Parts: sequence; C-alpha cells; structure tokens
Amino acid sequence: MKNLNIYHKIAALVGLTLLSFQSFAQQDPQFTQYMYNMSVINPAYATADPAILNLGGLYRTQWVGVEGAPKTGTFFAHTPINEKIEAGISFTNDNIGDVVQENNIYADFAYVLPMGLDRGKLSLGIKAGLTFFNVNFDGFTLQSGSASTDMAFNENISKTFPNIGIGAFYFTDNYYIGLSAPNMLNSKHIETENGVKATGVESIHYYLTGGYVFDINRDLKFKPAFMAKSVQGAPLSLDITANVLFNEKLEAGLGYRLDDAISGLVSFRVMPDLKIGYAYDFTTSNLGDYNSGSHEIFVLFDIDLFGFRGGYDRSPRFF
Repeated sequence: MKNLNIYHKIAALVGLTLLSFQSFAQQDPQFTQYMYNMSVINPAYATADPAILNLGGLYRTQWVGVEGAPKTGTFFAHTPINEKIEAGISFTNDNIGDVVQENNIYADFAYVLPMGLDRGKLSLGIKAGLTFFNVNFDGFTLQSGSASTDMAFNENISKTFPNIGIGAFYFTDNYYIGLSAPNMLNSKHIETENGVKATGVESIHYYLTGGYVFDINRDLKFKPAFMAKSVQGAPLSLDITANVLFNEKLEAGLGYRLDDAISGLVSFRVMPDLKIGYAYDFTTSNLGDYNSGSHEIFVLFDIDLFGFRGGYDRSPRFF
C-alpha cells in the first residue's frame, strides 16, 4: 500500500509537470546560486583568465518532502583558447521522480572583445547541442491495477532534440551583466496519441543577470546580484541576492525569489583554486505547506595549466 501511495504521488506530480508543459509554464531548472552556474544559462560567460581551466558542478534537490520532487545536477568546464576566444562544455540533468528525465549536453563558444570603458570586455556566445528527453512509466501501479490501462501512462517516451542558445556578457573586474536565451528552438516533447492530448513544448527562456563587487575595505566586500527569467505564459521570475565576502575566503548572504522563496547562502574558499558552497531555500508560496525547503550545493575548481597564477590575486569571482 505504501508503494502504491508513492506511485500515486509521483504520477500526480508528473501529471502536473506535463500539464505545465502544455500551458507553456516555466520549464527550465531553477537555481539559487546562479552567479556560480553562469555557463549553463549563458554561453557568452567568460573569465579572460589565460591558461585557466574552470570547472564547476552544482546539485539541487527541490521541495524536500514532496514525493518525486525535482532534482537537478549541472556541470561545466571552459577555458580561454586565446585572448579573444573561450570554449567549453556544459551539462544539465533534470530529474522528476525518476520518471521524467531531461539531459542537456552543449558545446559553448564565446568571442571576447575588449572595450575601452572601465577596461571592460564584451563577450558574445553561442551554444549548440542535444536535449535527451525520457519518460519511464515502468513499475507504475495505478488504482485501476496497472499503468497500461490508462492511455496517458501507456507508453514510455524517449526523444532527442537539437538545440542552440545565444548570449551576451559584459564584465569588468568589479561587475558583470548578461543577457541570454540558452534554448532557442521550440521542441515538441509529447505528441497527441489515442485521443489523449498531451503536447509538451520547450519554450524559449530569457535570462538577464548582473552583479557588482563593492570594496568596503581590504578584508570586506559586498556582492549584490540579480537574475530575471522570462518565458511566455508564466510570471516573471526574479532573484535578488546580497552576499558579503570576508577576507577573500568566507562568503555569506541572503536571497529572495519573488513570490516563491527566501534563501540563505554560504560558501568557503578552501584553497585559492577550490571553492565550495551551500544554499537553502525556504518556500514562501502555498507549496511551503507541503515541503521542508530546497537544498543546493556547488563546487568550483580552477586548474592553472601553466602555473601563471598563484594566491588570491584578483577580484572575487561571481562564478
């Protein structure tokens, strides 16, 4: 009976997810520590760090306590090829109840142009790759006794879609601002079949991000940031974050997601080239009655390929 109830809850959550696809609601994964996950949402993200290979990973478990709630993992790697070109890869896995899985694998390319203003640089980027979309109803047991008796759960789905993304990223030693659309091609996930209308379309998401480093004194820096996300048919998603960096090592702050969550963030630079962090979201919407919040961790690692850089010798990065 316990397993039956679990499957019912997961089926309901999957159903809501597919329904949200049909109504063009928000589909891209949510991130609280977006400032450390920029490669995934903006192909123009660049550091202009010569001979530095930037690696990063993030894992998010959302709405803890809700059966079948989303879990998201990302990974990126990128490096400057020369003074004007950066290249890399990015990967995202989005999992809903081990039933719906979406994997995105992209190659990223950015062209960096030096700008006279504030010694800033403008990066223009493109990403291209594949989306692997899978729905697996094996093991589902519904009230009717079998998932096969319900046409909506009658057949597993496995599809692959090509996609491209574009972005722009302007950055200096003290601030950045970026605009991107990481998935430009609309793709149909679920077709109408046997009289059951279940069409899911991947809509274009637009991201506007920005951040600034205020040098309060030698050992204290204030780092506000924001991310606005827009998609047709859904309300604007707005994240505002304020972090304080102590002694170039310990960072802590608060975040607010409009009409959704309040967040606490903390990170620590273990070594000059290794940084780890954690964030907790307290849900403020009606969903807060049914979950104990969301958890997110990240790891950033820089490999100095030729030993050019040592110690804490540049402004604290947002990524």
